[in-house]
Amino acid sequence: MTTSLQFIKKLSIALLIIILLLIILAWILLRGSMPQYNGVVNLAKLTAPVVIERDSLGSATLHAQDRLYLLRALGYVHAQERFFEMDLMRRHAAGEMAEIFGSVAIPADRKARKFRMRTRALVLIEQLPIEQQQLLNAYSDGVNNGLNNLSIRPYADLLTRTHPVAWRNEDSLLVILAMFITLNESSLYRELALSTMHATLPEAAYQFLTASGGTWDAPLTGKAFDWPQPPTAKEINLQTLNPNLPQSNVEQNNHNMPGSNSFAVSGALTGGAALVANDMHLALRVPNIWLRTRLIYPKQNAPDTKHDVTGISLPGTPIMIVGSNRHIAWSFTNSYGDFSDWVRVQLDPEDSTRYRSVSGWKSLKTYREVIHVRDAPNEALVVHETEWGPILATDHDETPLALVWTALQPDAINFRLTKLEQVETAGEAVTIVQNRGMPTQNIIVGDKDGNIVWTIAGRIPKRTGNYNPQLPSDWTIPNTGWNGWLNTTQYPLISNPTSHRLWTANARTVTGTAFDLLGDGGYDLGARAKQIRDNLFARNQFTPADMQSIQLDHRALFLTRWRQLFESVLNQSSPTPSLTKMQQSLLDWDGLASTTSVAYLLVHTFRQQVVESLLDGFATVVRNRDPSFNLPRLNQTEHAIWTLIEQRPTHLLPPGYSNWKDFLHACAKQVPNKIQGRPEGINAHSWGEYNQARIHHPLSRALPKFIANWLNMPANALAGDKNMPRVQTPTFGASQRSVVAPGNEEQGYFDMPGGQSGHPLSPYYGSGHANWVTDKPTPFLPGPPEKRLELYPSQ
Repeated sequence: MTTSLQFIKKLSIALLIIILLLIILAWILLRGSMPQYNGVVNLAKLTAPVVIERDSLGSATLHAQDRLYLLRALGYVHAQERFFEMDLMRRHAAGEMAEIFGSVAIPADRKARKFRMRTRALVLIEQLPIEQQQLLNAYSDGVNNGLNNLSIRPYADLLTRTHPVAWRNEDSLLVILAMFITLNESSLYRELALSTMHATLPEAAYQFLTASGGTWDAPLTGKAFDWPQPPTAKEINLQTLNPNLPQSNVEQNNHNMPGSNSFAVSGALTGGAALVANDMHLALRVPNIWLRTRLIYPKQNAPDTKHDVTGISLPGTPIMIVGSNRHIAWSFTNSYGDFSDWVRVQLDPEDSTRYRSVSGWKSLKTYREVIHVRDAPNEALVVHETEWGPILATDHDETPLALVWTALQPDAINFRLTKLEQVETAGEAVTIVQNRGMPTQNIIVGDKDGNIVWTIAGRIPKRTGNYNPQLPSDWTIPNTGWNGWLNTTQYPLISNPTSHRLWTANARTVTGTAFDLLGDGGYDLGARAKQIRDNLFARNQFTPADMQSIQLDHRALFLTRWRQLFESVLNQSSPTPSLTKMQQSLLDWDGLASTTSVAYLLVHTFRQQVVESLLDGFATVVRNRDPSFNLPRLNQTEHAIWTLIEQRPTHLLPPGYSNWKDFLHACAKQVPNKIQGRPEGINAHSWGEYNQARIHHPLSRALPKFIANWLNMPANALAGDKNMPRVQTPTFGASQRSVVAPGNEEQGYFDMPGGQSGHPLSPYYGSGHANWVTDKPTPFLPGPPEKRLELYPSQ
């Protein structure tokens, strides 16, 4: 027995030593992939030194004597901090994720690979001006230097047991194309569902559900639209539907729209420079998509003075996305104009490899794409392309559809946006951004002299012919389709409005001819824009703190009438313990989407139940023809739903209900079921419990919980919701918040979730995230340098 105990003791000690050695080895490997923050590094192709400073949050300030040296250093910083995330973005656009993640990524790769983005990026590279190719050469060299100078490959590659692939110039274009996908993809496929609806529903019903705006509109020019009247019982009667038909997947309230808020006031309201505010709404992750960056380098024609640009860069590209350069400040929001079309393709019945074009029959171009799959056989994918674009879908009648999209055009991307760093007036900025190769965005620019302008940045297709761009069309009709790009003289532009105020929030911005030129790609409901606009007009003088208060406004103006309706329904219903508890909970309504509010959660859930139930009736009509149909994103349907609630037409109730009182009562009874119950009852819930942060690292869900929790940000309760300025869901919201007056950057602020560094051992992992959660304004400019890395030419 003694011998056995001694053996077990020795074995336990040996196992403990092995575990400790493994922990030490893991720690050494993890430390080896840490970015270098101090010291001296020699770089090839560098002929003058560059200094990289870091403040307490890890904001990177780069000092160089030349723009190309600066970009080499920027690539170096991006690679050391974020190479794995850069790799994911290029792979996302190119359809190459299965090389890392195996078979689970094949569906996403199939979808992306049909765009053939890598091939298109190579073509785009060849068409760039020499100076822009040099810019990319310098940046790519810097990326690869930064990657190679890590002692051990990035820790995420260690976890996935992969080896990083060197950065190429086309990869930077793929990162931009990934942003095209992020910002435009939902609009692309939305039109396919609209086509099915249009072919199935009566015209009056289709127009009632899909109009472009209503009373919530807050455009920069023009008035709110009038919403169409509901279809009559003769046109459509939902009461005739079988109530036992399966329900569709509506979930209209659960769509996360990539978007943003941006607004500005002129110098007339500040006493000096313009004030520009921006919060860009994207999926939230660890680390954040952006990197806090400051670039300082001499002006070309005045070397004794310097460009000084502060803002955020996008790792994977040499571009400052938004920022301020002491002369101008600029900001973006997704425009949601219509920048894609689907073309109905007529194949030759005698030869399916040919299709009809304007000039007659043409042969399809056929490409074979190979998806490389980790630990599994490769998968071949055949892509057919027309003169308009790739065939990616079929219409409601099975006609093949080719996609025409700004991102797929041969001149889709250029790097003219980098010139914003050197522009000194808002007017000059307009000439830089209009008709430039980038996702088409609203841009607001303010300058130090107090001027403000709004226009569209990016390229707008010049459409010809009498066709509806929201539905698939026949482009074999002469002079139908796209005829290049709009001339910049045709772009909508608002410069120094008499109100001294500008605002955009992904809603419709213009009317009339300008609206016809931009089209409707699924504008957001104007509730956010309206609340921002009204906040701007509530003051006649502004400070950065005033602008921040608008960004953080989470007053529930949008749900006010829904609270009144819910309260009325409860008061008119026969009392039950559940309904009585909800009545009591509504008493705590404070008009805010606050973390402690039970009432806000109840009203939000009630509205969701009503909207989904009413829309489901219309969707079921379509599903009788197409069982796989789901409603597309219909952001304006609040207008349709509230019209129904006000008019209460019986024929548009979902099947199974004969009157509106019973329908609304049934929706109210579903609220506790929608909110997952607790033994303590409905009062145990709050909006903050529902709206709890899930800001995670891309790999965390595949890791043990204790490691995942270490990589992820805390599960903080978050105030805000979608139809208010403070847009917030657990995984989606403001990827940055900033307010700045050019020339007075010291008075501005900048907050960002998810942190600066992608390495969990970095002192800057998650840096600044707590300020973002608690609304503590972080200074716009980097603080005093704490670390200093010097890059010198190789000897």
